[in-house]
Amino acid sequence: MTTRSLERIIPSIPVSDGAGVKLRRSLGQSQGLRLDPFLMLDEFASDNPDDYIAGFPPHPHRGFETVTYMLAGDFEHEDHLGHKGHLRGGGAQWMTAGRGIIHSEMPLQESGRLHGFQFWINLPAAEKMKPAAYRDIQPEEIPLVSIAGGTAKVVAGQMEDSEGRGIAGPIQGLSTAPLFLDVRLEAGATFSQAVAEGHSAFLYPYEGTLQVGDSPASRTLAARQAGVLSPGSRIAVQAGPAGAAFLLLAARPLGEPVVQYGPFVMNTREEIEQALDDYRTGKLAA
Repeated sequence: MTTRSLERIIPSIPVSDGAGVKLRRSLGQSQGLRLDPFLMLDEFASDNPDDYIAGFPPHPHRGFETVTYMLAGDFEHEDHLGHKGHLRGGGAQWMTAGRGIIHSEMPLQESGRLHGFQFWINLPAAEKMKPAAYRDIQPEEIPLVSIAGGTAKVVAGQMEDSEGRGIAGPIQGLSTAPLFLDVRLEAGATFSQAVAEGHSAFLYPYEGTLQVGDSPASRTLAARQAGVLSPGSRIAVQAGPAGAAFLLLAARPLGEPVVQYGPFVMNTREEIEQALDDYRTGKLAA
């Protein structure tokens, strides 16, 4: 098996989105900083309600999927299709915007810590106009897997536990075949995970540091940096002296043109213009 190395580091930068929510954005901070099919990764983490209380009032999407994963805090999701979900610490939501959805994500708390992530995954051209869908994933639906020196939560795809048993997450069967793990390691612990050849993959530590790749060629990846990985069939990391917690994301690339205008991601400028016209005329989510 070929071990993937750390090919590129994308430091996160502070941005504001929604009605003024303070975030850190790594992938997606510019159009050149994407990793097909991943379009964006945001982390929001604050104990100050002024940083998140305004939330994300109703807004549209078309042409991709949004995934929100919470470590701490509570959000409420509502959309024009009548879906209403309580997104709480340890849970996730997987939303397929498809041909169009108008939704809001608002905090269900006025104080305390809010910490989570949102990333966007592109849809292939053949699926961009499929009906919108939403799945609310409660914490108890996400397997917690014991591994040597730590634990891993499996949100999408599959991994092996310490006894070699395959553990599948609640999200399966998508065309991009995503793998989404949240891994926590003790100081100095190592972790290895098979990843499909040809799939794009990156790591995002949110606590501690990681040594990525086999020594002596391994490189350090610090917290709040997205580490884009080289081609290969295996990911190998070692936690730093304070331990580490990180997201591992991988998926099948689409190899298609990407034209983005804010919350719309299509393949051509004409499709973006159509999305804008559909939104103005109330047809986007019809």
